[in-house]
Amino acid sequence: MDYVLIGGMAAIFHGSPVLTQDVDITPAVNAANLSRLSDALTALNAEVRAEELDEPLPFGHDADSLVAVQVRNLRTPYGDLDLSFTPTGTTGYNDLRRDATELAFRGLRIVVASLADVIRSKEAAGRDKDRRVLPVLREILARRLHEQGPR
Repeated sequence: MDYVLIGGMAAIFHGSPVLTQDVDITPAVNAANLSRLSDALTALNAEVRAEELDEPLPFGHDADSLVAVQVRNLRTPYGDLDLSFTPTGTTGYNDLRRDATELAFRGLRIVVASLADVIRSKEAAGRDKDRRVLPVLREILARRLHEQGPR
């Protein structure tokens, strides 16, 4: 499955000490990938997570229905998973993939959004939780750019 890890978990991979409660991804939007994503969500027993409800709701889906809603907040037995097809401040997968980094983690290939893209998205979202972490992320980015020196 082709996706870019975004949000708080991507920030952690870049050195953020701020913990997150979920995993956020931006999947590639093509029929084959959406079919693989649908199969994976079925295997994970994903359900719809809604803050106003005590219990998650059943989640019927297929490759075509996944992109009908731009953001899906899901619960799995392994933790919460959020799908965001066009994260705020971006144009989606191709935009994020361009500057993403590929990492190996426990035998898996993970494509992680660049720290600059994580910052860009959090700035555009403007939520309180994003505003609180932005100074930390900007400091990490500034330190990294300083260490790289002029190009």
